[in-house]
Formats: sequence, structure tokens, C-alpha cells
Amino acid sequence: MTWPGLNSQILIAAVAGLLLGGWLNGVDPDSVFKAQLLYGADVAGRLFIDLLKMILVPLIFTSIVVGIANLRSHHQASRVWKLTLGFFVLSMVLAMLLALIATGWAEPGKGLQLDMFAGAMQDFEAKQMSGGEFFATLLHSLFLNPFTAMANGKVLPLVVFAVILGIAIVAHESAKGEAADESRVLGLLNELLALMMRIVHWIMRLAPLGILALLTKLMATQDMSLLTTMAAFIALVFAITIVHGVVILPGLMTLFTGKSPLWFWRGARPALITAFATSSSAATLPLSLQCAEENLKVRKDIAGFVLPVGATMNMDGTALYEASAALFIAYLVGIDLSVSQQLVVMLTAMVASMGAPGIPSAGMVTMVMVLQSVGLPAEAIAILLPIDRILDTIRTAVNVEGDLVASVVVDSRLNRASDV
Repeated sequence: MTWPGLNSQILIAAVAGLLLGGWLNGVDPDSVFKAQLLYGADVAGRLFIDLLKMILVPLIFTSIVVGIANLRSHHQASRVWKLTLGFFVLSMVLAMLLALIATGWAEPGKGLQLDMFAGAMQDFEAKQMSGGEFFATLLHSLFLNPFTAMANGKVLPLVVFAVILGIAIVAHESAKGEAADESRVLGLLNELLALMMRIVHWIMRLAPLGILALLTKLMATQDMSLLTTMAAFIALVFAITIVHGVVILPGLMTLFTGKSPLWFWRGARPALITAFATSSSAATLPLSLQCAEENLKVRKDIAGFVLPVGATMNMDGTALYEASAALFIAYLVGIDLSVSQQLVVMLTAMVASMGAPGIPSAGMVTMVMVLQSVGLPAEAIAILLPIDRILDTIRTAVNVEGDLVASVVVDSRLNRASDV
């Protein structure tokens, strides 16, 4: 009897976790058995996440520096930047247009009364932050002492420093008349990256257990009555996000590369399932790199550049969700947003979804920013808090899918350009 491979183990664990968690949700809350099982799931799930976080900072730093330096020249680096950022912007704009059109058609929340959420809103204090304050904080957070960024796990300033260091290695070696791969610093970083990937392989052996534990706890601790009340909005967000992940992103990949969506999903499946279970693009990054390089055959330098940057900046699922949530809250409070106001929501959600390192509860603050951009009550964000965790699963999977698709597209376009 052949033991299933890691991909199959992860899929089986995900299904088992959803079923076990759904069953536990109906078990008596005072049950000792349920408490012990959830405690074990919590410990196992936290261990898996902690191991991924442990490897995250050195992996991001080494992969970006090596990826940039291996581009060999500033011209090539510039082309990769343009292709990467261009695809990120295109996919996020399409995601938000889809969200605004679908939410405007469905009109979720019309007729509901905010009184039903009064209790939740009394316990929530939204942090007020203007657009100017947000941009100032974001800009300030881009350039930090790299050791401080590493110690505090601040990804965005680490990405900025790694990009600058990678370009500096290329420039320095070019000035000396040597190839970038002759650099002793780059050689050391290549060795460190290889060691990080070996550790990733070890950690991923625990992935099925970690995913089983995380999904079991998620389903067992959801408030099903609240989910029923908000069912229309939850179903709409799931539907929009799935359409973007199943139709638009694979469609863009096929358009630009000619590759089959089925080929992509087979190669990306472990990363997508892990993203769904962990709700963290950053925590999924080690497996995303592994899937891109080994399954999707993306060149190591391209994957090492596009994926870490995408894990920080490219958030299709998050941008889609924030745009849809803003319209949902507008319907709840009886406000009809004009086309120009919806465009403001779209642009603000795009910027906000790129993250705000250094701000406590960054996801909630950025959602407040989107609401305030069109005068919606920031306090209404309390409505979204109880359902945010379950919605975060699917949008994170699409965030990761967008990064992987981008790496395939950029790699393919560069291959075509080099063949000309």
C-alpha cells in the first residue's frame, strides 16, 4: 500500500478538519471531551504557525536579496519590477470592480437593522485615522533599521531593505567588473537560503497535522447563529472571491502564458490549502516558494522576488473584501454610494490592502480608513468582527493564488522576451 503524498495528505487533513470541527460545534460546550480536543487542536495549530513564523524573516530576506542579485543587471531588475507591479495592480483592480458590481447588484444588508449589532458595537472602539495619517505612517514604516525590522517581524521594511541590498550587490560587483554570482556576500546568502529551504521541507512534514488542527478549531468555535444572520453577505463574499480565484486569475494566467488552470491548481494546491487553514499569506510563503519552484517550474530568482513582495503588497482577496464590506455597511446604514464614491472606495481599498506595518490591528485600521474615505461610520466595523475570521480563510487563499499566478506570468513573459 502506497502512503499518500504530501499534497494528498494536506487535502485529506483539510476535509477532515472541516468535518470534525463542524461536528464539535454541535457538542455540549461543557463537554470535557470537547474541551480537551480543542485544547489539543489549539496547541498543534499554534505550533505549526509558530514554526512557519520562525522561518519567515530569514526566508524573506535571503530569497529577495538572492532573487534581485541573480537578475544580473539593473535593466532586468527594472523589467521584473514593472511586470510584477503591473500584474498586481491589474488583478487588484479587476477584483475590486467585480466586488463593487456584484455587491451593488445583490444589495446585501438592505432592510436589516443595526440594533441587532448594538451589543457588539458597544464593546468595540474604532481607532480613528485619517488618510493623511495612514499614508504618513505607511511611508515612515518603509525605512527602518533592518535589524529592528527583523527582530519585530516587520515584513514590509525588510522587503524594502532586501531589494536595496540586492541591487547594491549587483551594482558593487559590476563596478568591480565581476559577475554578481562571484560575490562572496551573495554566495553566503545563497547557502543561507538553501538551509532555510531545507528547514521548510522539515516543517512541511507537519503541515497535515497543523491544517487539521487549525480547521477543526475554526469550525468548532464559530457562532453559527450569527453566521446565519449574516449568511447573505458571507455567501456573497465567498462567491465573489471564488469567481476571482477560479475564473479571473486563471484566465489572466492563460491569457498571458497559455498555461492550463488545472496544471496550475495541481501545482499550487498545497500552498492554497495552507493559506486557507492559516489565513496568513506570510505564513504560507515558505510553501508558496516550494510550490512555485518545484511544481510550477518558476525560476528560483523570479519566485524569490515576486512571492515575498506579493505576500506584502498583492492582496486581491483583501481588496475585494474591503470594497464589498464598505458597500455592505452603506446598505446597512441606509446610504447609497454614488459611482464616484465607489471609485474612492476602490482606490482606498487598493492602498489599504497593501498593509500598514507598525500599526496595531492593521487590518481593522485599514478597513476603518476605507469606511471613512466615503463618510461611513467607522464604528460599524464591529459588525464585521465576528465573521471576519471565517471570511479571512478564502480571501487569504486568493491572495496567495494571486502571488503564485503573478510569479508564473512574470517568469513566462521574461522567458518570451529572452527568446526574441
